[in-house]
Amino acid sequence: MTETGPLDLPQDRAEADGEGAAEAIKAAIRVKALELGFEAFGVADLDTPWSAGERLEEFVADGRHGTMAWMETTLERRVHPRAMWGEARSAIVLGLNYGPETDPREGQGRTDRAAISVYAQGDDYHEVIKKRLKALGRWMAEQYCCQLKVFVDTAPLMEKPLAGLAGLGWQGKHTNLVSRTFGSWLFLGAVLTTLDLPPDAPGAETCGSCRACLDACPTDAFPAPFQIDARRCISYLTIEHAGPIPVEFRAAMGNRIYGCDDCLAACPWNKFAATAREGAFHAREALKSPALEDLAALDDAAFRVLFSKSPVKRVGRDRFVRNVLYAVGNSGRPALAEVARARLDDTSPMVRGAAVWALSRLLDKAAFQAAAGARPVEEIDEDVLAEWGRS
Repeated sequence: MTETGPLDLPQDRAEADGEGAAEAIKAAIRVKALELGFEAFGVADLDTPWSAGERLEEFVADGRHGTMAWMETTLERRVHPRAMWGEARSAIVLGLNYGPETDPREGQGRTDRAAISVYAQGDDYHEVIKKRLKALGRWMAEQYCCQLKVFVDTAPLMEKPLAGLAGLGWQGKHTNLVSRTFGSWLFLGAVLTTLDLPPDAPGAETCGSCRACLDACPTDAFPAPFQIDARRCISYLTIEHAGPIPVEFRAAMGNRIYGCDDCLAACPWNKFAATAREGAFHAREALKSPALEDLAALDDAAFRVLFSKSPVKRVGRDRFVRNVLYAVGNSGRPALAEVARARLDDTSPMVRGAAVWALSRLLDKAAFQAAAGARPVEEIDEDVLAEWGRS
């Protein structure tokens, strides 16, 4: 979602009288947030210097954001919360646990099945959190006549460093937030407000010498601890990247067709994390380990039905089936060759190209050459023709 606000409210009535009153307001907001279902709460001092803005500028300057042009166009607003809204005096950061029932990496051994990232197996967290943030914002406005804006992920606000500043945890070597209570499984939302609230102590980084998350990455997407190159990340490649995925990363994708949990799942702090209590975040049975054969056959209408209220719907059918076909090619199961063959005449060139690659992995040389000889003579897409030629 994009940012909301400021809400249509009167100006602040008055600043709280004294430190005790401000603490009481903060405590009341925390109680209300917990009533609304949030499980982590903290307040960040926006006057505290942070290096997140400089790190983001370096990230973009090095081109590590890939094709996510919005990171570049919104860079000036992202470098600090006040760069986006100068009147903000405090940031309330909230978290919801989405811890899985089992280690998500276990599903990677079932090569005829798809591995969908834990966060995307349930309802779209953007919508779940947005409703609760708005409810909290309305309550705060009614109680304290403050101005505020609420944010969930896609707005130009860096929630992870802000969450660290608010004491919810720290950014681990995989660049995601790590919590002593919830491990690496926290959804984040934030409220910027004109209320001057007492801040919490920032979270202390306690990764130590551990590099489990770095070593777990299938594509070596971490050039150094606490740094990521999105262009090598399977989550970026399967969700943000349009067009054919670079050949060098396809085999490493395995059966991961939407996102990748490997670095998160490897974090030792997960041993303290509980399974998500929130029903909306529990995995749907249909998305826990769906068959690649069924997913590859989805047309646009069936895709929309299957992924209704799911974040997966954001990538669209063509990009999704592209990912499925790469997984088909990685399955090591020749019986799935017919699944790929059925997509050779798909309306999407991106899907056709992925089908060619999958066939090249599943058929022997003679069978693939026969398939190449029978390919549609009207094929004119350069990427698809390049797949045939390369394979």
